Amino acid sequence: MRPLRQTAVARRRAAVARPGPVLRVLLRVEAAALSLWALLLVGVSGGLLWVLGLNYEGITGSAASKIHPATYLAVILIGWTLVRAGNPVIPVAGALNRRPASVLLAACGVALLALIAARGGAGLAGSIDTFVLAGLIPILLMDRDAATLGRLETVFHGVMLANALLGLFELASGQRFFPYRFDGIAFESDTRSAALQGHPLANATLTACYILALAKGGGRLAPMARAAMIGLQLVALVTFGGRSATVTTLVLGSGVGLVALNRTLRTGRVPLAAAAGACFALTLLPVLVAILAAAGFFDTLLDRFVSDGGSAKARVDMLSVFDAIPFRQLLLGPDFLQVNTLRRIYGLEWGIENSIISAVLYHGILVTAVLVIAVGVYLAEVARDCRRGVWLPILAFVILVNTFEGLAGKTTLLAKFALMLMVLFPPLPGRGRA
Repeated sequence: MRPLRQTAVARRRAAVARPGPVLRVLLRVEAAALSLWALLLVGVSGGLLWVLGLNYEGITGSAASKIHPATYLAVILIGWTLVRAGNPVIPVAGALNRRPASVLLAACGVALLALIAARGGAGLAGSIDTFVLAGLIPILLMDRDAATLGRLETVFHGVMLANALLGLFELASGQRFFPYRFDGIAFESDTRSAALQGHPLANATLTACYILALAKGGGRLAPMARAAMIGLQLVALVTFGGRSATVTTLVLGSGVGLVALNRTLRTGRVPLAAAAGACFALTLLPVLVAILAAAGFFDTLLDRFVSDGGSAKARVDMLSVFDAIPFRQLLLGPDFLQVNTLRRIYGLEWGIENSIISAVLYHGILVTAVLVIAVGVYLAEVARDCRRGVWLPILAFVILVNTFEGLAGKTTLLAKFALMLMVLFPPLPGRGRA
């Protein structure tokens, strides 16, 4: 009788665990919504939203248009997660227990929003898209199965492929489809491609981190597809105009290549597919160089390094702003009007080209220190639940995000980067799981 009783209990448990038809439909809708959310996050920029009639990056327009559509959808999906759990306390407690740094980052974003509003500053939506959205991503993707993460990875690869191809087409045609705009005005003197990522330097940062992630084995691409994608992204990186991103990618990528070559030579084994691919690539290299030279690629590359558009001077002038602000104001937060006036005096209208310095000038040393700590522990938390190889793109991200205004302004760059790490380096079995 005992085996029959155990079988009956097992059947009842399986019936409870098996979702009903309505729940199965809702789960399919949730999976589709997650894919749509990833597509909105990675593939929809402020320039594209302007074409669709939304002034996301400017001052004029409705307040609702200042928040990215991916943020709205992320909040809806988080709300659905709370409803699906039956008891909202359970997922909230799980997030506090297993994703404390993500909760901290989201809380810092909300606190920064309240601080800016209390001081009468502008750009309230920046704290939401920059920090709150990034904090929600690890919570939203917590306990997702391999199939879901695989679909999100496919979306990410597809958007990055389209982004690179669009950047190259813009270079060849001389036309920019979705340039970075402020209140609808594009900077005509800026010929860099923004493609699908908005600001050219943000595009270069994400592309550089993506290249290094692929070089460290991130994702499920086959070896030949991985090599082709790395080559395409390297060529496209030049069109985005990121000199720091280009140098960082070449230096760190060369280190990865040398380590891999040394490991291969020490083992004495060269995979036949890798050898065939290398021979094929060497055969095509002269043809590729000739095509790039005819398209003006190398002229563009040289121009990026010869003419910096005053970027180096701006990095020196931004330090001079500190001389005009007393330390007490720097500690607690200078006056917004004073900072904007000093920026115009020193010719820094395009931005203060360092995330930390820009945050100090607008929010003060104390607030900036809290934000830096929150972002640091957040990246450490994301990396903790990813497999090996994740620290190289993180290192590149930390370097590059401080070569322009980066996280100091309104951007979804941190959220995109966190999504990239979690789908290309998915959590190891038994880690980060309930």
